[in-house]
Amino acid sequence: MQDVQDGLSEPEVEKGARHPKSDGARAIVESERAVRAIYLIVGAVTIGLVFWRLQFSNQSVCCGDFDGYYHIRWSRLLWENIRQGHLFPPTFNWLPLTTLDPKGYVDHHLLFHILQIPFTWFGDLRLGAKVAATIFSSLAVFSCYWLIVRYRISYALVWLVAMLGCSAPFLYRLNMAKAPPISIIFMVAGIYLLFEKKYRWLAPLAFLYVWTYSLFVTLCAAAVIWTVVMAWSERRFEWRPLLWTGVGTVAGFIVNPYFPKNVVLFVEHVLIKARFGDFSTSVGSEWYPYESWFFLGSCLVAFAAMLTGYIAFDWSDRRRSLRPLFFLIFSTLLMIASFRSRRFVEYWPPFAVLFAAFTLQAIFDGVRAGIGRLPEHVLDDLQPFLDRDETAEARERRRYREYWKTGAAVFVALLLGVVLTVNVYETAKSLGEESGPDRYLGGMEWVRNHVPAGEMVFNTDWDDFPKMFFYDTTHVYASGLDPTYLLDKNPELSKLYEDITLGKIKDAAPIIRDRFGAHYVFSDNEDVHNDFYFNAKESGWFEIVYEDEECTVLHIRDQKGAALPDEEESSDDETDDGGGDQQGNVP
Repeated sequence: MQDVQDGLSEPEVEKGARHPKSDGARAIVESERAVRAIYLIVGAVTIGLVFWRLQFSNQSVCCGDFDGYYHIRWSRLLWENIRQGHLFPPTFNWLPLTTLDPKGYVDHHLLFHILQIPFTWFGDLRLGAKVAATIFSSLAVFSCYWLIVRYRISYALVWLVAMLGCSAPFLYRLNMAKAPPISIIFMVAGIYLLFEKKYRWLAPLAFLYVWTYSLFVTLCAAAVIWTVVMAWSERRFEWRPLLWTGVGTVAGFIVNPYFPKNVVLFVEHVLIKARFGDFSTSVGSEWYPYESWFFLGSCLVAFAAMLTGYIAFDWSDRRRSLRPLFFLIFSTLLMIASFRSRRFVEYWPPFAVLFAAFTLQAIFDGVRAGIGRLPEHVLDDLQPFLDRDETAEARERRRYREYWKTGAAVFVALLLGVVLTVNVYETAKSLGEESGPDRYLGGMEWVRNHVPAGEMVFNTDWDDFPKMFFYDTTHVYASGLDPTYLLDKNPELSKLYEDITLGKIKDAAPIIRDRFGAHYVFSDNEDVHNDFYFNAKESGWFEIVYEDEECTVLHIRDQKGAALPDEEESSDDETDDGGGDQQGNVP
């Protein structure tokens, strides 16, 4: 789409009269607006259908981990707190052994949790979380696509398909009921404000971003990149993006219900996660990189977009390369971060596509872009020739070029459509294989009904906490959300926790009881905890009070007794008694 704003300044012949050229310009503008509206509607519907299909390929809160269950439950608790007339967030009591104890807890997703509150009004919190995730992920991709339409990038629908098909891990991770989709929206809003030089608005945007997610640093990075790009393109130091982004960021930290704890936790988190080499403790899989060949194959379109952008970028034209250079640097930084940690794959791919789109626009413009780069005095000399009527032969050549470009665009769109179809199919299949929504429900119902309220439950896997918290907020837990929170608070206790849960300590019950203050243990039935489970059975300290296919609840006896029978004996006894483990036993 071509910019027609110049046509709006055409003076009228006389007051009250309508100049023919003005009418023509107005018609073109209205036509262009209609086309852009159609592009946006088609994009919104397509994006929404893709993410709805992916999100509801499984009935669980999506996916990969259980964090979404924590987010939606905490949003509900915030709402209940507000209904009681309290504006300050409630005390977080559920991880007292970690830095997220009642005195140290910081909700660095506060605005995200507030945005989720309307979705807690569903009768089913699980469904509310899934609807919220669908809407937020759709808006994230739509915001990137909106930049394409807003800046009149040619072949917008082709770029839409590229954006949706850019990466299978991107589709997978964006379906998680977490804050990254909102983070992408903040990034796009910041980029738009930079492009439009509306720098003052960066302050409130940065303020809200700090309240939403810890990746607000990407907005700070964008401001720095824009300042560098402006210095290269216009040979001047543009300080205002740095000022207003900095003001908003600092204000977001200070004007915050968790200040100054939020500053301390953020610094601790950065020092642990932004290090090179191995982490000091085992952290979530999202902090580790993908296997190289899988990363390349699953993000092939994103890598192709980066390569295309690098090749097509024109270093000789400083002014026209302003926005492409910004995306070159910004997307390259995100790509490097994605090599380090898979969690950045939920950010990098769409910005790789934006980099290619903005860089290729000059080529799509063809001769017009080339002529526009000529010196002004040369354009004046050529004007008589440019104003001549187009010959039939020239019109035919131009028509042929348009056919060729359209055909090439259709061909590329078809290729991208195949990739998109495969990515959506494989991602939906992967999501469909995730555990069902009732995982741990039986075990946590037993804990809620039989363990005295307020007691510590020793969970053998820190990443099970969100699901346990979702089902039961009447008890507290040993570790959760991130293992570094326990490590920061008490390194010795963190080492004991790791050794116990991996089965390195045979007589773990006295330590769990005396050091962690727990008389009950909740364990998933994954192989990683087999050694712990076998040690617990042989130690004579534990009795199984609940067991199903997904989890086991154990009670620590007051005194050491006989070892528990092996699986075969236990199975025979249950058959003879006519009962099942799933009903559980009260100690």
